[in-house]
Parts: sequence; structure tokens; C-alpha cells
Amino acid sequence: MTSCDVLVVAGTHGNELNAPWLLEQWDRQPELIDSLGLSCRRVIGNPDARAAGTRYLDRDLNRSFQPELLAGDGQEVELRRARELLADHGPSGASPCRVALDLHSTTAGMGSSLVVYGRRPADLALAGGVQRLLGLPVYLHESDAAQTGFLVERWPCGLVIEVGPVPQGVLESRVVIQTQLALEACLQVLSEARSGLGHLPRALVVHRHLRSLDLLRDEHGQPSALLHPSLHGTDWRPLEAGAPWLRRADGTVLNLPEDAAHLTPVFINEAAYAEKRIALSLTRREVWPVLPTWMEALKELMDG
Repeated sequence: MTSCDVLVVAGTHGNELNAPWLLEQWDRQPELIDSLGLSCRRVIGNPDARAAGTRYLDRDLNRSFQPELLAGDGQEVELRRARELLADHGPSGASPCRVALDLHSTTAGMGSSLVVYGRRPADLALAGGVQRLLGLPVYLHESDAAQTGFLVERWPCGLVIEVGPVPQGVLESRVVIQTQLALEACLQVLSEARSGLGHLPRALVVHRHLRSLDLLRDEHGQPSALLHPSLHGTDWRPLEAGAPWLRRADGTVLNLPEDAAHLTPVFINEAAYAEKRIALSLTRREVWPVLPTWMEALKELMDG
């Protein structure tokens, strides 16, 4: 087996165009991104959906990496692709990779951010290193039974880079630039960990996922009230008690639930989450002391 340091995935969702464009330019200009001595494999996550210009064909690829689904007999396009990616580049694959970086864009006003699933020490070290370099917010997604099976969870270390806002199906230089900066920061942290020169901040600021909220819906499942205009573009800003939440067509305003006060919303009105009945997700901002074992785990992985 020929091992690889980093698997860089773009186009996990076929209508997110910016990261795939960046990877194609990197293929044509190998000097475009300095991999700092790391071996990198670049793949399009869902080429069939990309060709069709849609998020996915049969099911969301980034919810298809659940072990029970992978071990089953399902033959949806995305399940077959998930098995293929693991067979090629997974920890036990033909060309295994140590770290997976999954590049995404969002229609929400998130700016650039990182998404970490769970609390694996190597993941936290990578996120902490990038936060030290770029100051990016970290969304810790865990304890959500309705949202599982993410690609990066199947690799020993991995995180998602999210950049927005940008409409689905639109190429935009700003998004490409921000994606490249975040990717290069990840590669720098991984290279420093291998060399033994890596260092982390004293604390990691995370926004820990609590739950998601949906719009009000009528008896047919259609929205009967929409997000209040004042909420749009306020990702990462704590919610105020009694703030407007929803607005009906007749102008009636509904305020936030009391237990949402002072929590931080993310992915506000993300277009792709409408089908998942998610209008926004609520997080709690937490500051964690950085443990020495985090960088130790990342260095051990990169030395392996």
C-alpha cells in the first residue's frame, strides 16, 4: 500500500463549485499551493452529482458514511461512492490517507469556519492550530442523532472547512481565496506537527452544537412563517432574549424561545438544510484549555 498524508476532498456536494475549481487549478499548477512536504491526494467527492449540478443524486454523500449503511446492501449512488472512497483512501484502503480535509461552501453568512465532529484529540489539535493561525470559529458538531455519517469521521483525523456566504452553483473569487487560506493553514499545522515544531494556543474556542430549530409548518408540512429578517447574516452572534424569530405573511412576529437566549446560531437559513427541516442550529460558546495530549496525538499520527 502507498500511504498518503492528506486526502483533500472537494465537491462532496455537487452544487458547491468553488473548492472543486480550486483543486482543478491546483492539479494544473502544482506550485499553486505549497504542501510543505506533505503528500496530498485531491479527489472530487461526488463527481456524478457535480456533473448533474445538484447536491446529490440519491442521498447526501456527507451523511452516507455510517458504518451500518456502508456494511449494508444499499446501492444508492452516494453509498457506492462512499465505499469507493474508503476502499481507495480510507485507513485500510489501497492508498490510505492519515487526514481528510473536506472542503465545503455554505449559503449562510458564516464567513470561514471549521467543523469538527466529536472530540478526537488529533482533530482538536488540528482545529486549534488553524484557530491560532487564522482565528477561525470552530463548530463542534456532536450528540445529534439526526445528523450522522460524515465523511471525515471515517479517517483517523479530519475536519470540514466551510466558507460562505455563496449561492449554490456560483463561483466566486472571495470564496476560493478563503478556502485556499484555510487549506494552507491546515497543511501548515500538519507539517509543523510532523516536524515537532507544532504549538497550539492555550485555549480552544468552540461553539458546541446543542440542537436545531425548524420553521413553523402547516398541516401540509409547508412553512407558515419565515425567519425574521433581522436574523439573516447574524451567524456566530449570541441571540438576545425576546429577539424576533419568525415572521408570518401578515406581519405577525414570533419571538425566540426563552431557552434560545444567549445561545449562538450557525447555518442560519442554509439552503441545503431546508430539506432536513433545519432553519438554524444553536450552539453554546465554550473555551476549553488545550491539552498536551492533543498535539501528541496529531504528531503520532503524522509520524506513523
